[in-house]
Amino acid sequence: MTRKLLAIIIAILLLGFAFPAFRPPAAAGDGPVYVVPLEGQVEKGLSRFLGRAFREAERSGASAIILEINTYGGLIDAASDISDLIMDSPVPVYAYVRYRAISAGAYIALSCRALYMAPGSTIGAAEPRSILGGDEAVDEKTLSAWEGEMRKVAAQQGKDPQVAAAMVRREIEIEGLVSSDRLLTLTYSEAREIGFTDGVFRSRAELLSHLGLGGARVVTVGTSPSEGLARFLTRVEVATILITIGIAALAIEVMTPGFGVAGIISILAFALFFGGHIVAGLAGREVVLLFLLGVVLLLIEALLPNFGVVGLAGIGVIIASVVMTAESPGSGLRMLAMALFLAVLIILASYRYLKKTGLWSQIVLQFAETREQGYVGPGDASHLVGKTGRALTPLRPAGVAEINGKRVDVVSEGGFVAQATEIKVVATEGTRIVVRPLE
Repeated sequence: MTRKLLAIIIAILLLGFAFPAFRPPAAAGDGPVYVVPLEGQVEKGLSRFLGRAFREAERSGASAIILEINTYGGLIDAASDISDLIMDSPVPVYAYVRYRAISAGAYIALSCRALYMAPGSTIGAAEPRSILGGDEAVDEKTLSAWEGEMRKVAAQQGKDPQVAAAMVRREIEIEGLVSSDRLLTLTYSEAREIGFTDGVFRSRAELLSHLGLGGARVVTVGTSPSEGLARFLTRVEVATILITIGIAALAIEVMTPGFGVAGIISILAFALFFGGHIVAGLAGREVVLLFLLGVVLLLIEALLPNFGVVGLAGIGVIIASVVMTAESPGSGLRMLAMALFLAVLIILASYRYLKKTGLWSQIVLQFAETREQGYVGPGDASHLVGKTGRALTPLRPAGVAEINGKRVDVVSEGGFVAQATEIKVVATEGTRIVVRPLE
């Protein structure tokens, strides 16, 4: 019996080594702790970075993710994406406000499983603002939806939803905390006093000890060079500047002969704009192809005598490519409008500068083509109206006629006129002489 039991134990051990996939998963708390910094503006590039960090933490069997927050906020769309990312994460995510969680940062902090703060930190002031900046607030519909989101995440975390709402609306008054004409921003001590934080800890080590993860291996995730560059390039102000430079340089390149520095600058500006948005996950390569199609259409239009459908299509395609690349159609149109305005200013400033250089003489004629300069323009034929003559060649409808004893090029009023037919000049359009047969 003992030999049989020993054989069974050995067989089980051998099966365990042969099929390691059958081993039970590691107990919670056995994995590393991933520390992910959330710094700077909240935008789509940050969302993409956090998505990569969360996936890496999940693959490594992390026991927790500590989101160390230091931000003045950013875009609502990006904050919503990050909130969804946190709530969908199988690894518990804890917020640790090291310095500040303002605006969208407060929303992200409340989306985590628990909210912890460091001494000296603040949270709040979450009133949404227009992308145009300044003191322009958003419409009531957006404000109401954002207030609802703040209330929701606060309630999910066990916090007072009215406190979260006071961070969004100035008119909400909480006695002893905030008056009706101010947005609520809580210091760490105020948050601790009213129970809006789950704890105040001086260091990450203290927080990990509180969570029972003091002995866990800590993995700090940083942004890669490409992610850092993409986050910078996708900021609204930077993206607007890139579009401005690209449009202005492209216009200057078209106005100057050959291919020069302006063309290279335009290519680099648009490459940084589209490349940054592609790396940040805001756009695909199809927008680059769409933009190039628009440029090709404009080049084709430049070869045509008049500006028409092809040129308008080119402009429309370029606008569509920029709008599709932006955070939203509205922000894309506003960004493009601002870029066009700034580009016009740059082109006008360049015009004044180029006039003082020898390069301008290669673009614009510098003198009047007068008779004194040896220029002889086409003659005025209006004095021939009413004169009669004879067709020297058939008019089909153009041909040659003799009028006032001189050979002149004429065109019939529309029909065929046989050779030697008597004709009369009925109109002139510059050098164009229109004739009809005499009745």
